[in-house]
Amino acid sequence: RHVLLCSNSRRLVGETIILNYIYITMLFRCMAALAVLAAAAPTCEAFSTNPTPLATKPSSTQRMPKKSALFMGPPTDPSAPATDLYGEGSRKYRRTVYTHDQWVKHRSPDRFVNNLSTLFNSGIYKNVGKEVFATTSVAVFVCAWNMLVGGYQDLAGVTHDPIIQGEWAKVIGLPLQAFTTLSPSLGLLLAFRTNNSYKRWDEARKFWGLNINHTRDLNRMATAWYGHDGIPVDPALRAEHLRQVSLMTWAFVRSMKRHLSPPDEDEEDYIAEMKSRLTPEQADAIISAAHRPNRALYDLSVAIDRLPMHFMRKNEINKNLSIFEDTLGGSERLLSSPVPLFYSRHTARFLSTWLLLLPFALYGQFGDSWNHTAMIPATAFISVSLFGIEELATQLEEPFTILPMQGFCDKIGANCDEIVGWRGQGLDE
Repeated sequence: RHVLLCSNSRRLVGETIILNYIYITMLFRCMAALAVLAAAAPTCEAFSTNPTPLATKPSSTQRMPKKSALFMGPPTDPSAPATDLYGEGSRKYRRTVYTHDQWVKHRSPDRFVNNLSTLFNSGIYKNVGKEVFATTSVAVFVCAWNMLVGGYQDLAGVTHDPIIQGEWAKVIGLPLQAFTTLSPSLGLLLAFRTNNSYKRWDEARKFWGLNINHTRDLNRMATAWYGHDGIPVDPALRAEHLRQVSLMTWAFVRSMKRHLSPPDEDEEDYIAEMKSRLTPEQADAIISAAHRPNRALYDLSVAIDRLPMHFMRKNEINKNLSIFEDTLGGSERLLSSPVPLFYSRHTARFLSTWLLLLPFALYGQFGDSWNHTAMIPATAFISVSLFGIEELATQLEEPFTILPMQGFCDKIGANCDEIVGWRGQGLDE
């Protein structure tokens, strides 16, 4: 009987060792899987100052064709470079202007299902992949360490003594009250950051709204007021004068768009468009100028000055040019002056530290789950949510590369060409 008991004890010990080995192996496999996911995640981190691109810059034959349409969506071409799916490359696919069809879809009762179905395709979440991996790794470490030094429960539900024992081997954790106390402050920082970034986007959109409105106003007045004092109007000369006003109006907004866009994205298209619509002398004068929008605005002033009309009416038309100067200067202010860097950096450091230490406080709160492991997905979810809010603010802070400025320019050009084709005061007589 004694021999039988000893044999059973040895068998139980052997089974326990095997179960422990299986469990630890599974744990390390999970950690390895997380490492693989991190390696595959985009390297354009939310808080990195010099992000490294995931792939080399695509050649001109690989780039997606430029679009002038007001509605733009994600790339559907399977040959599109990977850098167009997230990060800086994806910003040009966020330049959407809604029509009635898009608003119907936007209000659809299925919008929640549709948004959840594209959860893993979100560029915002992909951009914060490395940050989320870091916080989740801390949660895995806390679970693994506390199991090794504080005991654990195997897959069969049997509780075991600590594997690592010693005075220095202690269960680690932090009081949750510290994080609860700091939560309102963190929320205020994130809310202020997001609100100010949205205000910057809204201000930039209003600048372009003023451009659209006052380009129409300028060409409407030029067309309606052409000619005065009964002076005979040559239809061909009138058409040429008004055509120049329309062209120079378009040249200004197109130069402003180029002035606010990255050179590698728009320079070639800008030069091609200018040379295709303007005379070689006009195109070269604007392209070679140190400040292209100013030169285009000067040419527009000259075109207005050539119109045969009363000087009071010219003064009214020229008031629009002062508004163009204001929208241009305001846009340059937004482009050159971010939200104060010390505020953005403090928010990023506060958020990163708060989330990296959060697993230490969550460990005790998930005591009812198996070996406290429910804290790992909880940490990942909290990290995605909070890092995502900060990422939204960062993406909105510079608004011009997500505004459909090319669509605005095309719309302005088409509207102005149509307006100057109407009969004006001089021809009506």
